[in-house]
Amino acid sequence: MNITAPKSSNKPKKSNFHTIITNLTFWVLMAIIAGILLGHFSPENGVKMEILGKRFIDIIKLFIGPIIFLTIVLGISGMGNLKKVGRIGIKALGYFEVVSTVALAIGVSVAYFFKPGKIDRSGLTLGDASQYTKGTAEHFSWLQFFFSNFTLQVLLAAIICGIVLNFYKKREQTILVLERASKVVFTGLKYVMYLAPIGAFGGMAFTIGKFGLATLIPLGKLMLCVYLTMALFVFLVLGSILRYYKISILSILKYIKEELLLVLGTSSSEAALPSIMVKLEQMGCSKSVVGLVIPTGYSFNLDGTSIYLSMSVIFLAQLYDVHLSFFEILSVIGILMITSKGAAGVTGSGFIVLASTLTALHKIPVEGLAFLLGVDKFMSEARAITNLIGNTVATIVISKSEHDFIELNLEPVIEE
Repeated sequence: MNITAPKSSNKPKKSNFHTIITNLTFWVLMAIIAGILLGHFSPENGVKMEILGKRFIDIIKLFIGPIIFLTIVLGISGMGNLKKVGRIGIKALGYFEVVSTVALAIGVSVAYFFKPGKIDRSGLTLGDASQYTKGTAEHFSWLQFFFSNFTLQVLLAAIICGIVLNFYKKREQTILVLERASKVVFTGLKYVMYLAPIGAFGGMAFTIGKFGLATLIPLGKLMLCVYLTMALFVFLVLGSILRYYKISILSILKYIKEELLLVLGTSSSEAALPSIMVKLEQMGCSKSVVGLVIPTGYSFNLDGTSIYLSMSVIFLAQLYDVHLSFFEILSVIGILMITSKGAAGVTGSGFIVLASTLTALHKIPVEGLAFLLGVDKFMSEARAITNLIGNTVATIVISKSEHDFIELNLEPVIEE
C-alpha cells in the first residue's frame, strides 16, 4: 500500500509480472479467493481462521486513535482560523444528514419496487436474534452513543487540544514534536498494512465457513436488491456529486482499490480508516478537512448502513404482509435518521438499531430479525464498502467546497 507519495526515479522500468506480485492489492485479492475456497470446502478449518481477521483489525484499531488525534490537532493548529474549523464541521454534518437521508429513501424505494420480502418465510432458516431484541424499548441516547464510540471521543479530545494549541506560547515546538510522532505512527502503519492479506484471508474464510454459500439462496433476492441499491447509490448519487466537481467516481474507486478489497475481506470499514486518511491527503485533500470529516463520517455518515436498514424494515414488512402507510414509511425514515447514527463500528449494532426501529413502529414483529441473521454477514461487506466510499466522497466534496483541495500528481483521479 502506498503510504508515502511516489517519487520519480531513473531506475529501469519493472516488468508487469514484478509489478503485480509486489502489489499489495494482488495479494489481498488472492487471500480473499483463498479464504472463500477454504471456507467452502473445509468449513471447520475456515471458522478457525476467524482469529486472523480479528487480530488484524485489533492491530489496526491501535492506530486509529493516534492517527485521528495527531491529524486533527496538526490540522487545526496549522489552519490558523478557528471559524473555519466550525464551518467545516457544520458543513460536514449537513452534508452527512442530506446524503444519508437520500440513502434511506433509495433503500425504501428499491425495496418497494422489487419486493424482496414477497417470499414464503416457512422455508427460511431462523437464527437466534434474542441478543438483539432484548431491551429494544429503550430510547436512543446520544450520551450512551458518545461513551460507546471511541472514535468520537478521540475526535472531540483532538478538536479541543487543537484549539488550545493555537493559543499556547510554545506552539511551534509542540507542533514539531507532534509531527515527528505522526511520522512514527504512519511508518508503523505502513508495515502493519503488509499483514492485510492475512487479515482478509481470515475474515473471508470465517464468513464462508460459518455461514456457507448455501444460506444465500433463500434470501438471494434480498441480497441482490441490497447490492443493486448500493451500486445505484455509489454510481448515480455519489457519482453525480463528484461529477459536479469534475471528478470521476471510477477513478476514485480505482485510487482506493486496496482499501475496498481490505474492507471486502474483513467486513469492517474500520480496517481501512487509517490508510484512507493517508490516501485522501495524498490525493490533495487538506489535513484539517481529512482529520475532521473522516472520523466524524465514520459515526454519522453511514450510507451503506442506511440503505441496508431501510431495506430490511420494508423486507420484514413484506415478509409478514404488513401494510405500511405513506406516513408510516416517512416515520421509518425519520426514526432511522436518528437511530442509524448509533450503528457505527460495533458488531451487531445494525440489528440493535433495526430492533429499536421495529419496536418504535409497533407493527412489524421484532422476531423477524431472526430471518436476516443467516445472510447479514454477506451483506456487511456491501455496507462497509459503501460507507467507505461515501466518506471518501464526503471528504473530497468538503475539501473542494472549502477550496482546500490541492491537486497532486499521484494518480489520474481528476478528469481534465
